[in-house]
Amino acid sequence: MDASRYRALMRHQAGAVTIIAAGRPGARGGLTATAFSSLSDNPPTVLVCVQRRSGTHGVIVASRAFSVNILAHEQQTLAERFSGKGGASGEQRFEGGAVWETMQTGAPVLAGALASLDCELLDEHEFATHSIFIGRVVDGRFRTEGAPLLYFRNDYWDIGAR
Repeated sequence: MDASRYRALMRHQAGAVTIIAAGRPGARGGLTATAFSSLSDNPPTVLVCVQRRSGTHGVIVASRAFSVNILAHEQQTLAERFSGKGGASGEQRFEGGAVWETMQTGAPVLAGALASLDCELLDEHEFATHSIFIGRVVDGRFRTEGAPLLYFRNDYWDIGAR
């Protein structure tokens, strides 16, 4: 199967939209991703898959920490910005009004996300074009209201409006 057909097939799996972020102010990186999953609750761990050519990849490796920020439906513009739409990259993606804070690891955490997980990097596995990062969740927070932003059939979805 070729990559184009595979991507077309995978667009039929609805996924929560996240921003994976790492680094310190002035040297941060972040990207929009749906390749995120809980791995275990004992110890609390997650995995994220990041393209090795991504600028964020090196920031995660260097800082040994990252955050996973699960976006709410009203954060679509932010998802688009961190996907590279409009040409922003690196530290530029953190400009524009969103509030970024830190927790235990020092990784950027998005204020107002549905949930944010603060993770220390435990392990990295390379596969083809990507790295699978395994992070131990050391801190986190969530809000009790709000609907998720989903990605399905090559588009963002607000399940409250569909």
